[in-house]
Amino acid sequence: MESTLNRTNTDLHPCYELQDLTYIFINSPSLICVLLYIFLALLSVITTCGNLLVIISIIYFKQLHTPTNYLILSLGVADLLVGVLVFPFNMAFTVTSCWFYENLFCKVRGSFDVTLSTASILNLCCISIDRYYAVCQPLTYRTKINDRVTCVMILVIWGVSAFIGIGIVVAGFNQGKCEESCLLDALISTTLACIFAFYIPVLIMLSIYLKIFLVAQKQVKCIQCSTKSGAAVSKMERKATKTLAIVMGVFLFCWTPYFLCIVFQPLTYDVTPVVVIETLNWLALSNSMLNPLIYAFFYSWFRSAFRMIITGKIFQGNFTNSKL
Repeated sequence: MESTLNRTNTDLHPCYELQDLTYIFINSPSLICVLLYIFLALLSVITTCGNLLVIISIIYFKQLHTPTNYLILSLGVADLLVGVLVFPFNMAFTVTSCWFYENLFCKVRGSFDVTLSTASILNLCCISIDRYYAVCQPLTYRTKINDRVTCVMILVIWGVSAFIGIGIVVAGFNQGKCEESCLLDALISTTLACIFAFYIPVLIMLSIYLKIFLVAQKQVKCIQCSTKSGAAVSKMERKATKTLAIVMGVFLFCWTPYFLCIVFQPLTYDVTPVVVIETLNWLALSNSMLNPLIYAFFYSWFRSAFRMIITGKIFQGNFTNSKL
């Protein structure tokens, strides 16, 4: 108990102070705290608006009604809810408060956090599977990935996400913290949750994108042999490499530190500052803001749809059948 109290007293937070062993919000917040909340609020707005543009584009324009875009739509809904629900919850009642004093609000916040974040990750995984069939098996793509299969994938994504999100909170384990359960139970619950919510999807995505890259290189070599246009082929190779690197690099940069931390957190509970957990949590959530840039802004038809929505052109007539 003494080591816990000593660790608590040394933890620093720009918006909270320790009074009678309880974290409370500072009456006169520091400039750093104000700037932090302005930044997080801006992050929430950008996340919400970016994903809202993706959702409206796919629903409104019939050209975008494809199995691939339905998966992107599901991803957009998950990331939109992260911006609308998880971001404000985390700002109003941060990880710091929920760390020591668990209550119903903290459990609801934790459930939303885990469910929506898991849904976002699993959607990314299913998008990689869709891209695998599109690039590596183009002749059978339309028969293997159709509207019915996509619908089943989306239902599985949200079902598994809800199960993990509710289950991890019911088990009394949240944000890598061991409450009344013993250390072994905490290790088992967090390890299983991380395996199904992160590590398995990551292994799937890495394997699939590696396969896509190898197949793309083989296709490029075939084009090179037939056209002898080395410069154009080299440019295609660089573009393919850059796209895959951005997709996986941003995802791993945002999520890996957080999941590594919560896996080892029960073993290092007395030395890991709460602020570290909170920072990594926000870094992971920021992936929901970046997803629209990665999976939508890279496509010219999405950019055209965004321009029509932002300028209000879709309100001036019926453009649902427009060619983007």
